[in-house]
Amino acid sequence: MASVRGRAASVEFAGVRKSYGGGRPAVRDVSFRIEPGTLVTLLGPSGCGKTTTLRLIAGLEKPDAGRILIDGADVTLLPASERDVAMVFQSYALFPHMSVRANVEYGLRFSGVAKREIAERANAGLELVGLAGFGDRYPSQLSGGQQQRVAVARAIVLEPRVLLFDEPLSNLDARLRRRVREEIRDLQQRLGLTVAYVTHDQEEALAVSDRIIVMNEAVIAQQGAPRDLYDAPANAFVADFIGEANLLGCEIVEAKRGIANVRIGRIKLSLPGRGLAPGPAKLALRPGRIGISRKPAKNSLPGILMKAVYVGRGMECRIATDAGEVFAIAPDTRTPLVEGDRVHLRLADAHPVLVKD
Repeated sequence: MASVRGRAASVEFAGVRKSYGGGRPAVRDVSFRIEPGTLVTLLGPSGCGKTTTLRLIAGLEKPDAGRILIDGADVTLLPASERDVAMVFQSYALFPHMSVRANVEYGLRFSGVAKREIAERANAGLELVGLAGFGDRYPSQLSGGQQQRVAVARAIVLEPRVLLFDEPLSNLDARLRRRVREEIRDLQQRLGLTVAYVTHDQEEALAVSDRIIVMNEAVIAQQGAPRDLYDAPANAFVADFIGEANLLGCEIVEAKRGIANVRIGRIKLSLPGRGLAPGPAKLALRPGRIGISRKPAKNSLPGILMKAVYVGRGMECRIATDAGEVFAIAPDTRTPLVEGDRVHLRLADAHPVLVKD
């Protein structure tokens, strides 16, 4: 199979808007750029506009306004068949009456590819996804993960400039999802593919992406590298959606030279101000980073343990404090906390982040 690396293209949206039936916009003034050879995930809750965005890239929908460019060329009005883009659907969309090889060859047969090359590319595609020797089987004889790999092979053999994934792992169980997402990421990096990937699963997005575009209510809430979004969410929505977060009310007492003096409950913290002015604000804390102690410490937040549940990796704890209820994960399961215990939360351990409401 010819190298895909040289064909990887950029994707750019410039002020794109799309509505259905004159109602609320499904996508509103969306602008972003996907660099060639990178995997960018569109992440957000149901109805946020991520799948519409993917369909706009594919040419399955036409925007009401704005421009869509692939490799710098304006494709806004081009049909799907002229965009050199392939999509892997949530349902896999395999033909049950066709063999695995015939499924992989299907798109090639309508692309003007020579018969001998079709067979060569199909075999190469199956080998790439670890299914060499499975060509004569039928989809019903494969596991869910293997069917997903057939769908990926069918898309890859077309050598698209852009590969699209629409919730590709949603039909798989948790353990299989982890393995298949690693396979997709490895394949994308080995071949240098440009990939736009849609999911609502935050962990999946963090694991596979070069960049993440978080969408909410038809607009982009924030975009950036996975670690940047996790450690420095722009607002309360992103903080809570990219990994679980406690959002506690606080007050910025003073903000000078980029540092904010913050009061939360009975304690005070000095944190990066992030451009926020004095007054009420929100503090985001990751549950797995909060230190829990039976003994008071400087600047610790006192509370009462309301509930503690053993979950293998630790104890999931819900703690009542003056600043509100806090969810934290205590890694120590040998001397577990007991409901009703007085505890102290070391908030500084959690690297708290100020966020906009």
